[in-house]
Amino acid sequence: MTASPPRLVLYTTPGCHHCRRMKQWLQRHGIRFREEDITRSRRAMLQFQRLGGRGVPLLLVGERTIQGFDPKRLVAQLRQMGLITNAVPKRKKAAGKRLSNGDGS
Repeated sequence: MTASPPRLVLYTTPGCHHCRRMKQWLQRHGIRFREEDITRSRRAMLQFQRLGGRGVPLLLVGERTIQGFDPKRLVAQLRQMGLITNAVPKRKKAAGKRLSNGDGS
């Protein structure tokens, strides 16, 4: 019998730009998660606080938390947990120009 992968819970707020980016990143990489809006659910807010959440996004992976959205750190941590094994695709360039990732870089 194989162990099931850890459940992922993403704690967010409605106006959080980094939360939207993390959701899109997880979806783009086929990683399933459940989203909890801490402004709409008292239970979610209490769990967020118990986890030591200082800000959103906060990703709970099994028993571990990943605070904030940093794609390189996220890849490293998810790879270490065995949730991703393949290389993360790099952004494509269009006609010699670098595509923006939306954060001004």
